[in-house]
Amino acid sequence: MPLLQVIEVLIVVGVLLWLVNHFIPMQRTIKSILNAVVVIAVVLWLLNVFGFLHSLSRAHIGRG
Repeated sequence: MPLLQVIEVLIVVGVLLWLVNHFIPMQRTIKSILNAVVVIAVVLWLLNVFGFLHSLSRAHIGRG
């Protein structure tokens, strides 16, 4: 995936999260959980896009 597309996706996700945070009324705890879930999902997606999750899947812990 080209870097420009990654940046575009990050901008779209950021704008959508900002719109949800500012224009949809909800409790602060629910909003915090939503923000955390989105951030974790974006970080995992970025790790997958740049190939770090694939290399982690081959790692073994303990006796193989």
